[in-house]
Amino acid sequence: MRLNRFQRVRDNLAKAYDAGRQSVRQARADRSAEPDRYDEFLPPPQDAEIVHASTNSRDDADVPQPLRIAAAWSWRMIVVGVIGWALLRLIGMVSIVVVPLAIALLLSALFGPAVGWLLRLRLPRSMATFLVLVTGIGLLVGTLTLVVNEFIAGVPKLTENAAAGVNQIQTWAKTGPLHLSNDQVAQGIAAAQEWVNSNTAALTSTGIATVATIAELVTGMLLVIFATFFFLRDGRQIWRFIVRLFPVNARWSLADAGDAGWRTLGAYVRATVLVAFIDAVGIGLALVVLEVEFAFPLAALVFLGAFVPIVGASVSGAVAVLVALVDEGWVIALITLGAVILVQQIEGHVLQPLIMGRAVSVHPLAVIIGIACGVVLAGIIGALVAVPLIAVLNTAVRRLSRRRPEVPPHAEVVTTGGA
Repeated sequence: MRLNRFQRVRDNLAKAYDAGRQSVRQARADRSAEPDRYDEFLPPPQDAEIVHASTNSRDDADVPQPLRIAAAWSWRMIVVGVIGWALLRLIGMVSIVVVPLAIALLLSALFGPAVGWLLRLRLPRSMATFLVLVTGIGLLVGTLTLVVNEFIAGVPKLTENAAAGVNQIQTWAKTGPLHLSNDQVAQGIAAAQEWVNSNTAALTSTGIATVATIAELVTGMLLVIFATFFFLRDGRQIWRFIVRLFPVNARWSLADAGDAGWRTLGAYVRATVLVAFIDAVGIGLALVVLEVEFAFPLAALVFLGAFVPIVGASVSGAVAVLVALVDEGWVIALITLGAVILVQQIEGHVLQPLIMGRAVSVHPLAVIIGIACGVVLAGIIGALVAVPLIAVLNTAVRRLSRRRPEVPPHAEVVTTGGA
């Protein structure tokens, strides 16, 4: 009996032991099937390689992806900035060559259609280019000669009127609502003269420094003439030669972007000439009707100033108003100001969208920033070429970003444009 009880106790202990072992086995199985919540903080095995798609090694993978992207952008922008700075320094060193070439490109874009028209009349290319170039130079020299003669003939009268106008302003400042003293008036005039002198020097110093001597001026003019002649005659061959210097896979895209940029430059120059001519005629007629001195030279100044968008028209219009003020008094000056504002409003709201908008599409903010940078870097010449450069780069970059069509291997790259 006692033996049976002892046997039952032993069997119960054996069952409890087996149940405990079974529960331990089950717990171990559950832990192996579900990883511990702290396993993600354990270091990876030495043989494992955790490499992101944008990294090349495990060290790069330890750097956060936003920091890697920022660093990649940063060093690339530094490289581009250094290259741009080096190019600007190089252009500054050889500006006596770069400036005439830039002017020659603008003249080539302007005279190109005339050369093409003569070529369609079966004239030899050299003869057509020579005739167009001589005609253009003759018109330019004749216009400048007439303008200079008009200014020289009227300078004595203008000086007298200017002195009288300054005296009137001084008298009004003393006896008018301001009630300024002689010392305050003298200080104001001195400050105004200093401001004009400093801003004039800042605007023209870089442009004049390149042609500070007569020899440099003559050299630049000759280079403009010869470069314009060869750009008009052999521009396509020159462009084909430049394209062939690049790898074969890049030639088609470069040729297409260059042709598009050249068409944009030609359209911009011709549209600018048309808008400038309309501005000059409108303001010139108003000056003639009001019998303001130097009507034709001021109209020519408006024409030349229109080649610097936004800024040039405002400055030339202000000069016309000042001349009217000195020559005819306040009433005529106010009427002249109204005529200038009317012409500029017509230009900004009608001519620019209708004529210039079809040629190029550049935001006014980009135009103003480009002109400001051009003035700082290259003076008057920089302001002149800033907007055409922006327009050409805008068109060329858009063409380069397009998807290039498949070109058969060993295909000949044919460019239809060129300087």
